[in-house]
Amino acid sequence: MLLSTAYFPPLSWLALAARDFRPGFPPAVIGLEACENYQKQSYRNRCYILASDGVQMLQVPVVHGASWAIRDVEVDYSTPWVVRTQRALDTAYETSAYYEYYRDEVFALLDAQPRTLWELNLSTIRFLLEKTGIACQLSPTAEFAAPGADDDYRLAIHPKHPDTVLADLGLSRPYYQVFRDRMGGFTPNLSCLDLLFNEGPDSIMWLKRG
Repeated sequence: MLLSTAYFPPLSWLALAARDFRPGFPPAVIGLEACENYQKQSYRNRCYILASDGVQMLQVPVVHGASWAIRDVEVDYSTPWVVRTQRALDTAYETSAYYEYYRDEVFALLDAQPRTLWELNLSTIRFLLEKTGIACQLSPTAEFAAPGADDDYRLAIHPKHPDTVLADLGLSRPYYQVFRDRMGGFTPNLSCLDLLFNEGPDSIMWLKRG
């Protein structure tokens, strides 16, 4: 399987990571695209959460440097986006069932201020894999492969494109969300943080269809 890097990735990303996970068996290998150029307006530097007034985007600003190679892109800490992100998470999830159990660790990932977007994303991905109990081996690619191979999901998961991954995996179903009634129903395919803060240790049950 081949996936792009992502910042607190959406549920479709984690659902794919969980697809081949079976307790007691060797962890599946997930290829993580390390040789592409950075793509703007993608999940590489943004995620989506559910706030009281609807879906909210949390974005990581990047430094406009000479290189757009995904492993070279630097995070821009010249604005207080880390504090704004932490406040947004507090406001959106302070009443969710499991937020208090994960809050400090999530904040620590942001407070560490990794130099590159690649490092930041890798820390968020590893955190989500660990907390949901998904054992897999992340393997950065050594060269860029043309899209279209089997199990290549680099183009399939994008906020500007239709995403059928959850439907294809049989996961088009709700879980509990704090503001579900206010939104008039379930809001799908948010950041995996939304699932974790609301379902906690039971997140793996949702990802593996119970």
